[in-house]
Amino acid sequence: MRTAVLRVNVDPAGALSADSLVRGMAELAAGLAESGARILDRDLTAAPPGRRELQVLLDTADAAADTERLVAECARVFGTAAAPGVITYVSRGTDADAHGVLAGFGLTGEIVRVPGTEGYDILQVLLRESDLERIPESRIHTALEASTNCEVRIRTV
Repeated sequence: MRTAVLRVNVDPAGALSADSLVRGMAELAAGLAESGARILDRDLTAAPPGRRELQVLLDTADAAADTERLVAECARVFGTAAAPGVITYVSRGTDADAHGVLAGFGLTGEIVRVPGTEGYDILQVLLRESDLERIPESRIHTALEASTNCEVRIRTV
């Protein structure tokens, strides 16, 4: 399971007062505590109207579905037409992160981590040849390197 950063603009119209934002954030934080979600500190009252976007860290297997639930909860708490933002992921350089990158492309593969001679691990990734017909190898390679900070070697079967 990966840690996602879910973003929601809680006040796209920029109509909420500072008091409403503070009360809403407190209520939302209390409601999310049970799920293991954590709101990243941000003073929404200082954000420009229309750009009052909160960020929530959550370990999830389905970030899109969790974002939908978060948007609905924000709409309820703030009484606005909350809007989803971009979903990103926290990367710790683990094999789970590498599998998450592959899953993001709709791929599955075998990942073997071996120590490199220059201090960096080497990820050997085994993918089906047909997968590379859909997605360029360079995109997969770059995303894996960025998420794991390892040398990546892709092989196909």
